[in-house]
Amino acid sequence: MSSMSLWKRISSHADCEQRMAAYYNKKGLYDLRLCLAPWIEDRIMSEQITPNSTNQLELVAVKFIEDLQQKLLSTRASDQVLKYRLVELCALIQRTPALELYTHLRSGVQKELQLAAEKSVAVASAGQSMPLNTYNMNNAAVAAAVGMNTGYVDASDLLGVAGTGVSPVAGGMPAGLMHNMAETAAPGRVGPAKMELYEVHNQIFQSFNEFTTCSESLKVLVQNYRYMLNAPNSPDAERLFKSLIEDKAALVARLRRSFMFYDQLQDLVITELKNWRRQQALAGNGAQFSENMLDDIQRCFELLESFVTHLLTAVKETLLVRIVNDDPDLNCLLEQVQVAQKNLVCSAFIVDKQPPQVMKTNTRFAASVRWLLGSQLGIHMNPPTVECIIMSELQAQRFVTRGTHMDVTNGSLAGQSSGEIQNCSSTMEYQQSSHVFSASFRNMQLKKIKRAEKKGTESVMDEKFALFFYATTTVNDYQIRVWTLSLPVVVIVHGNQEPQSWATITWDNAFADIVRDPFVVTDRVTWRQLSVALNTKFGSCTQRALTAENLEFLFEKLQRDNIAGERNEYISWNQFCKEPLPDRTFTFWEWFFAIMKLTKDHLLSMWKAGRITGFINKAKAHDDLLRAVTGIGTFLLRFSDSELGGVTIAYVNACGSVTMLSPWTARDFQILNLADRIRDLDMLRCLHPTDVNVQPLDRDLAFGDFYTQRAEPTPRVDGYVPSTIRVQVRTSGDTGSISGTPHHSMQSPPQDSMSMGNYSPRSGIMSCNPSSVATTSYYKDDSDSDDGIVARALENYVNNTAPDDPILDQISHTIYNVCANGQEAQWMMQTKSTYAVPSPHNQTVQY
Repeated sequence: MSSMSLWKRISSHADCEQRMAAYYNKKGLYDLRLCLAPWIEDRIMSEQITPNSTNQLELVAVKFIEDLQQKLLSTRASDQVLKYRLVELCALIQRTPALELYTHLRSGVQKELQLAAEKSVAVASAGQSMPLNTYNMNNAAVAAAVGMNTGYVDASDLLGVAGTGVSPVAGGMPAGLMHNMAETAAPGRVGPAKMELYEVHNQIFQSFNEFTTCSESLKVLVQNYRYMLNAPNSPDAERLFKSLIEDKAALVARLRRSFMFYDQLQDLVITELKNWRRQQALAGNGAQFSENMLDDIQRCFELLESFVTHLLTAVKETLLVRIVNDDPDLNCLLEQVQVAQKNLVCSAFIVDKQPPQVMKTNTRFAASVRWLLGSQLGIHMNPPTVECIIMSELQAQRFVTRGTHMDVTNGSLAGQSSGEIQNCSSTMEYQQSSHVFSASFRNMQLKKIKRAEKKGTESVMDEKFALFFYATTTVNDYQIRVWTLSLPVVVIVHGNQEPQSWATITWDNAFADIVRDPFVVTDRVTWRQLSVALNTKFGSCTQRALTAENLEFLFEKLQRDNIAGERNEYISWNQFCKEPLPDRTFTFWEWFFAIMKLTKDHLLSMWKAGRITGFINKAKAHDDLLRAVTGIGTFLLRFSDSELGGVTIAYVNACGSVTMLSPWTARDFQILNLADRIRDLDMLRCLHPTDVNVQPLDRDLAFGDFYTQRAEPTPRVDGYVPSTIRVQVRTSGDTGSISGTPHHSMQSPPQDSMSMGNYSPRSGIMSCNPSSVATTSYYKDDSDSDDGIVARALENYVNNTAPDDPILDQISHTIYNVCANGQEAQWMMQTKSTYAVPSPHNQTVQY
């Protein structure tokens, strides 16, 4: 929420709290409202669906109850009594109909909103105010859907306090802040009104200036108080005493009102910082992220620090005016201001440069922390040293439950580390030009890690840690220890642990709440949420976003075991990265990650240029090619379903049917890149469009920019003849010829195959290259044909012939003439200095 919690406002007035407690206790929901106050408010007020029928409302209610139960189950209880109460609440939710429970809670929030508005007006004359609501709920639609008559006005009317005749300023709220809240609450928009950061800064400045007028009143009050003390027997003493009481009461009211405005503004700024940290987490998945916004947030922090420091001084000076023996209200205000200042100081300590989220042991890395108060507190004159340790998820939870700051202890935290980090301390430095007060860790290294015991199917790649940065310093005569946690990290010891580790980090970055217990995250999300995360990750890695068709294909791939064909809009963590895909030995994430890595390492330029269709299943590729108007020779590139990190070519062959080549992987592209492979295959003529708005392209026009220039082979001085590596694929049809060679009848069956080098492994047939015939590889044909018998006889003859025998030259000359006359050789020579080594994917590398 962008301001003080609604329940916090209600509970600040005893009569309001009693009324609402009685209302919620009718259904036994008071403890639930108390336990999950911020979550319930945010969820109900930010509901994106406006139900216009009972059925729709029932769907919303069921979803709300599901999420509510999940939230309760993920809430960690600090003591046994609370644990028992949480169990009772879960049982209550299961017993109560979803629609009944949801409408009761929603109606309660409506009542709270109106009470907040009424209090804001009622206490205006006393110089106090209750912050107004910044939400716009469509309550009328809900009431109509369930036949209710709440008798409460729409929350959008509460912004202007319609019909009261009281101006916002009279109600105690600065006119600028009130106007901005009303203007930015878009009609029909459900959710908090958005204020730009510069507007927040202006509101802080305005409220600060209004507060400074208190200083004159305070001076007069102090002067009159001293005069009264020095002249107790003055004839005007009684009148002066009454005047002092009135003046002090008015000043205290103004101070309290100023603090109320300050508290709202501090909540706004801290919320902006939380949003910035959320954006920082999304940037870990590749989302756009503006780090410069942190400078604007720092300016707000610095102004707030000046504000609260002056406010604290004014309260302390007012306390010195002791007209009565005890002043509990003012003492309470003093405590509130001190707590607010401490929270501000501690919240300003953040990690501005995150460490790598998949962290390998014994590998150097960097990080930095920043204190967003610059030189405000004078800490930069004696800069503290920041220490860093690594914490497990359980350790981090323990620290977070202790609040926003820790009490200073003499003991070191190093003994609580879950590992050993080298170069883990750094002294903060202040840059005068930029006002940045930070500590940089440029050369850290994780040497050891202590892991927790695993439960069930958990692996080390599921285990989250975080770097814990802390420093001890003195602020306004009290010593504090500030700390902050990095984003979660997964620690690995080997590169093959990376894919699953990135699954853990990607899921956490995308779906974690801004405020949470470390590092609790939902185990189920909607496809819409997941599709955004996948698109962001893939797009940032490969510099081209996925299309709607690509995303639809990914969704279908995740819909396993869905015999009825119904669309399940929710995707679980197990579906995402734990359960193998149907008829496969790998998970969805392993398949997706391998494609992302292959594209980044070997296909980047072609993917960016839109030459690769990629995410399309075999059946759709088959249908699209058969419907292509360009006909024979039309082809497309798709990612393999059956092989991790594989890309395959589907094309329309000479018979008008579709041929699918076996996939190529990164190992293949280390030998010959994809564009050059496509150039070698003459049956590929026209690239099928990767998008409906793109026209088909001639093969060389589509891939010409990515071809590698091939130099003509020249004889070597050492007597060896250079050779080249080319791809050959047996084309479909009766002739069964090799692509790029003349057609003639063959005895081998018409079968699609692919080879690397100058031969086809399945048939033993090679195209003859005159420049390399003396050093080509031999491949034996196992057929019983006459040609095969001749080939074996010739092989035996060559093997028993001395290398310098002139007969070898005659044989080479004969082979050359045969090839030149359009005849394909069905055998190859093997000299005593050359041999062939088979390699994966039907390839041969010549040595």
